[in-house]
Amino acid sequence: MADTQERAEQPNIVLVVADDHGLDSGCYGNPVIQTPHMDALARDGVRFNYSFCTAASCSASRGVILSGLHTHANGQFGHEHTYHHFSAFDHVRSLPVLLGEAGYRTARVGKFHVGPERVFRFDHALPGNGRSPVQMADNCRDFIAGDASQPFFLYYCTNDPHRDGNYATDLPGAPNCFGNRPEGYPGVKTITYDPREVVVPPFLPDVLETRAELAQYYQSVSRLDQGIGRLTQILKETGRYDNTVIIYISDNGMAFPEAKTTLYDAGMRLPCIVRSPLHSRSSAVCNAMITWADLAPTLLDFAGATPRDYAFHGRSFKDALGQENPEGWDEVYASHCFHEITMYYPMRVARTRKRKFIWNIAHPLPYPFASDLWAAPTWKAVERHGLKVFGKRPVENYLQRPRYELYDLEADPYEVNNLAADPRHAGLVSQFEEKLKAFQQRTKDPWVVKWEHE
Repeated sequence: MADTQERAEQPNIVLVVADDHGLDSGCYGNPVIQTPHMDALARDGVRFNYSFCTAASCSASRGVILSGLHTHANGQFGHEHTYHHFSAFDHVRSLPVLLGEAGYRTARVGKFHVGPERVFRFDHALPGNGRSPVQMADNCRDFIAGDASQPFFLYYCTNDPHRDGNYATDLPGAPNCFGNRPEGYPGVKTITYDPREVVVPPFLPDVLETRAELAQYYQSVSRLDQGIGRLTQILKETGRYDNTVIIYISDNGMAFPEAKTTLYDAGMRLPCIVRSPLHSRSSAVCNAMITWADLAPTLLDFAGATPRDYAFHGRSFKDALGQENPEGWDEVYASHCFHEITMYYPMRVARTRKRKFIWNIAHPLPYPFASDLWAAPTWKAVERHGLKVFGKRPVENYLQRPRYELYDLEADPYEVNNLAADPRHAGLVSQFEEKLKAFQQRTKDPWVVKWEHE
């Protein structure tokens, strides 16, 4: 338990986690989508340009966010819900538990999607529909305005802009609804988009179905943005804003093929906006390469609650916030194992500023699909239009992957031209093999045995 002096110096912490939001906001350069509240947060803080999840899947990524440990070590290998039933190991010391031990009041609202609850224990589970972000924020008001003698940690997680089980069959392309509904949601102004005006990223095919789905996705993003606006308003109205660290991230990339569940950059390179009362850099950018394994150590560092008897895989980037190009933040690693229980496809990744190396451990298997991505009209357009190339990648290369993928990110930012089999790059391949082996040994990855036992 933190003493009175420590508590007086501890900032409040709000961690906002969106569901399947890629780099689609005004502050990240999208000229069409309307995200004024994310943009305002970025103007009042620091926007990271090289921030990455380590597992591009909902539960697996959230397990990393809340533990500071890679998926293969925390036990949250894949989805927590229903028959998938993955859950973290009992020995994991999670962010909310450690902050609670340091004197913080803790609460969560919205999507949880990790287990068991005793490992990821919060003092309060606040009510709220994860598709109704303004109402979620309103439900947090009493907690935010509570006992000012204790700092608080609020974990605010929307279901937007995840796909849902409904399709707008009355619209051209019959897109997934992404949680959008005709009657809207309390306190939310419905913002719609013309499919002809959306920005189709180069990793997706520019066809009717893709544009129709992007328009629905944009609408869902604009809804979650309004939740951020209301949450910020409540922090200011209750006098808590000036002493609150706010971090906005997404668990993984947008719910489209080539992004979510993959460890291409469209799946793992994500927004991270940090507003800190301890840092005066406004409208700033930070080019440190960070991952979601760094989040728990960073927030514990802000709280002065870093445990001395427990090691994380990540490290605090708190001091990097004050610099645009801090030294020593030039390499990240990723570890994907499962999505759904039926979607086993372990991958290990090392990414530097210039190159990406992917080891597809299950490479003899066809690449499996998340059920919602397989059903997506964007993917079904492959058959409907007879597409041989999906975005920039041949469809056959998406479905059947080699053991290694090596990309020159400067010349090939969409990771299409695999250099791994080129003898001229054999030395690089060997270097990345050694990097991955060292990472696996350092983080006690059970899959390290695959180097010796295929």
